[in-house]
Amino acid sequence: MEMSSSPRTVEEIFKDYSARRTAVVRALTQDVDEFYGLCDPDKENLCLYGHPNESWEVTLPAEEVPPELPEPALGINFARDGMNRRDWLSLVAVHSDSWLLSVAFYLGARLNRNERKRLFSLINDLPTVFEVVTDRKPSKDKPTVDSGSKSRGSTKRSSDGQVKSNPKFADEGYEEDEDEHSETLCGSCGGNYNADEFWIGCDICERWFHGKCVKITPAKAESIKQYKCPSCNMRRGRP
Repeated sequence: MEMSSSPRTVEEIFKDYSARRTAVVRALTQDVDEFYGLCDPDKENLCLYGHPNESWEVTLPAEEVPPELPEPALGINFARDGMNRRDWLSLVAVHSDSWLLSVAFYLGARLNRNERKRLFSLINDLPTVFEVVTDRKPSKDKPTVDSGSKSRGSTKRSSDGQVKSNPKFADEGYEEDEDEHSETLCGSCGGNYNADEFWIGCDICERWFHGKCVKITPAKAESIKQYKCPSCNMRRGRP
């Protein structure tokens, strides 16, 4: 594939990634017996390719050096008979995930950092090939009081308990992915986490709240050493 015809936008690159991923997943699940048979250890170095038309192929690596696109893991067939079948498929899946990411970011070399972040966010919303092949469900970490939320518009605490506000910047880059805490709900209104809003965590019950729901602003949070939510404040006088 020539660079002139390569995907250029985030959406185009993600579409290319999704199609290649679909192909690889099919090879390692639905078409696994055919794939297993093609990976003959007596043959030369073989690679598993996923193509933009959602087809997959087990074949020799590209002859040109350097290749037009990053190449998948070489010689996947050699370990086939020396490993448990499930373990071998898991190993191929891990290498395939690495290859898919390398192709996506190779195609996205001219994206700016916010576009690269958006591309990774789209990719990260999909289960990895490894997770699909091993039947693992992707988990999402929720913010804790000790570590705090590192996303935009939230607060975090240092080791001495001091509350520090992390203000919102439209062009801020290299932040933790916004979807990481998407399952967190406001302890007051029950609304979903939104990285564009200010949040604060209670040091007692460890629940998280919209700043507006508990009437705490980023500026006010700067002076709070230990935050107690309204419910915990009401209970503090009880035995």
